[in-house]
Amino acid sequence: MELSVVMPCRNGAATVGRQLAALARQDWPQPWEVIVADNGSTDETAEVVQRYEKALPKLRLVQAIERPGAAHARNVGAAAAEGRALAFCDADDEVGAGWLAAMGNALQEHDFVAGRIDIEKLNPPEIADHVKPPQREGLQKVDYPPYLNHASGSSLGVKRAAHYAIGGFDESLAYLEDTDYCFRMQIHGVALHFVPSAVVHYRFKDRSDALFHQARMWAQYNVLLYKRYRREMRVAQPWKNHLRRWRDLARCAPRALRRETRLAWMKTLGTQVGLLQGAVKYGVPPIASLTLAPASAVSHMLQLLDRAF
Repeated sequence: MELSVVMPCRNGAATVGRQLAALARQDWPQPWEVIVADNGSTDETAEVVQRYEKALPKLRLVQAIERPGAAHARNVGAAAAEGRALAFCDADDEVGAGWLAAMGNALQEHDFVAGRIDIEKLNPPEIADHVKPPQREGLQKVDYPPYLNHASGSSLGVKRAAHYAIGGFDESLAYLEDTDYCFRMQIHGVALHFVPSAVVHYRFKDRSDALFHQARMWAQYNVLLYKRYRREMRVAQPWKNHLRRWRDLARCAPRALRRETRLAWMKTLGTQVGLLQGAVKYGVPPIASLTLAPASAVSHMLQLLDRAF
């Protein structure tokens, strides 16, 4: 088997069918398979997956129920896979046309790759127009030592040997396990390569409370990863910068009352709250560490909101 597509899934009945249908439309001459790792679903995920067994003859559903989390599900899926290489995607996204061939071909040249992310197809204009799309033009990168690239777990591809060389995904991380995975892979000496033709249509949360919670947790774990990987770096005036972003966010507060900008504002608020919570929890400054260099995600979000009015 040349390539195994590994998809973690928990209660994905509403979206996994669309992802499986997109995979069924893929064309690549090499042998490949799809592994759905069910992380304890209580909805009709299994039934939906079974409906695609004819369209995807090499589709398998495996149980990943020992512990919750995408990291565990990806590791279980990888362990069940037979391919020399692994391509990870998520059950609530949709891979674009030619994604499989682009990932498969790239993994014949490189050990570690990531595709391009599009946020327009699966998201309402309130998100697509006001949230900076990650990985649209290239890899994401942190702006503190060791200045490493990273990418969404929904877009990663890796040689099976490299995956096991670093011990897979860190299952102690409930969020940003994919970023940590990218860091450890590069520290291990395996470069991450961008594959712009491997497009993933990414789906954000579409409720303000869910988007706020997701952004808050991402930001908390941003701070944890900063503490884990920063080495001896000291960022100039981190608290001053954090308070300035609070000031700018408060200035943009009327955006929370407008339908077209509410989701973006709530996402930014979640990031600010999470950075503060992470700083208190982990005893380091509230560094907005996961950025698309050179501007921080929070600052860029506020710029987008300003342009809207």
